[in-house]
Amino acid sequence: MRLLTLLFLLHITLFGVDLPPQDTNTTENEKEIIEPVEDDKLIVVEDQSGLSDDEVRSKAHKGEQKEKSVSVSKVTDSMDADGNIDLAAIQDKWEDLSPTPKKYDWVKTKSGEWFKGEIKALYEDELEFDSDEVGIYTFDFDDVVEIKSYHIISVNIENLATFPGILRLKGKVLKVVQGENTYEFNRDDVISFAPAGEHERNFWSGKVTIGLDVRRGNTNQYDYNAKVNLKRRTAKTRLTLDYLGRNSSKNEIETANDHRVNEKYDRYLSRNFFWTPLFSEFYTDRYKNIERQISFGAGLGYTMIHTSKVEWNVSSGPGYIHTRYVTVSVGKEISVSSIALEANTKLEVELSDMTDLTFDYKMSLTNRDSGLYKHHTILSFENELNSWLDFDVSGIWDYLAVPEEDSLGVIPVKNDYQIILGFGVEF
Repeated sequence: MRLLTLLFLLHITLFGVDLPPQDTNTTENEKEIIEPVEDDKLIVVEDQSGLSDDEVRSKAHKGEQKEKSVSVSKVTDSMDADGNIDLAAIQDKWEDLSPTPKKYDWVKTKSGEWFKGEIKALYEDELEFDSDEVGIYTFDFDDVVEIKSYHIISVNIENLATFPGILRLKGKVLKVVQGENTYEFNRDDVISFAPAGEHERNFWSGKVTIGLDVRRGNTNQYDYNAKVNLKRRTAKTRLTLDYLGRNSSKNEIETANDHRVNEKYDRYLSRNFFWTPLFSEFYTDRYKNIERQISFGAGLGYTMIHTSKVEWNVSSGPGYIHTRYVTVSVGKEISVSSIALEANTKLEVELSDMTDLTFDYKMSLTNRDSGLYKHHTILSFENELNSWLDFDVSGIWDYLAVPEEDSLGVIPVKNDYQIILGFGVEF
């Protein structure tokens, strides 16, 4: 037995012991040196190797493997009095092992848990992840310690370029693996990333909130309201489409019918700075004497505060607004237009693990015929019931400084308030 043990120790000393493959950093000769460029010259560093996606995945997997040797002293320490070796003592613990991506992306948190699913996007240090077990879930990027993607991910590096490839993140090091090159960056230099696949659905996420109140009996009343939020996100851009509408009637007489559709397209220039080449809005409310109102413009934005719990963005820019009224008094124009100054601020606060607060304020300055000053304000509390269903409470305040008098001499009220209670479904 002692002779066998000595032979075993001699073998380890000369050749080492093979253990399961482990994650490792790419060797220095695999790294590609990239010089920074100015923000307005950002480019996409495409994979020109001609390799298929599966071949790139295989390359990324091989780059994570290495042979590992165990010291003689460690083997000796694991040996009992009879010379038997406890193999479990010289092998890695199960929690130190990591999965191999097959059809799914994998994310590991600080708690040591691995999540299997699909990366939706990383924006402003929030990683949106779609898992069959937990549904759509948003991680604070600071809580993520490791990422192994199966899908091709397009990574936007600050002041540099966009790199599509297989994503590997471990600690502070982020790698993008392409056919012939492996690019390595500090995670702090990442502005955003999103799937770069050919399927359009990979870029979209959203939420629908609906409230409905129907009464029959002494009073026949119908109240309907809805909020729809859609987002299309890539590594460098974000498109948001929002709808807010209500329809109410009492004893078969309509009492409210208004609808608002907003569009905003942002392009990221740096971690905190973005510009909006186009924003627009369509609004109608016959009870405010507005048959239709269309506005559009462009602007710049900046992230004032960004922590794991609080985010505050501001943006502003010039615009143009066109309004057609339902009726007007004698001598007034039925349609008016104006140059506008638009400003918007949005504050998001995580009050608890279950409740989020959002404050969204948008204002416009125009000429007097177009209303002079107006704002649209929403304060929302989103209460999570499970991974995909929320109970939302929203308060809305609309204000118009100079409402247009109709043909009967009626002037709409300047302030309009609304409370929305509804269930929201995320997808």
